Amino acid sequence: MNQFEFVKSSYSEGQANTECVEVATNVAGVVAVRDSKQTDGPVIEVTPTAWAAFAGAR
Repeated sequence: MNQFEFVKSSYSEGQANTECVEVATNVAGVVAVRDSKQTDGPVIEVTPTAWAAFAGAR
């Protein structure tokens, strides 16, 4: 199992009880995403290319 090091989204900082995500980019070839309020819940794993396309979409 991968040992992801999650970081809370900068869009969520300072906003208590809001919907937030945490992202881990420390494992080569994968970006992991999880709900910051359910840290023991499911983790979505995508490729860095897919994450860049998602994060850049507006």
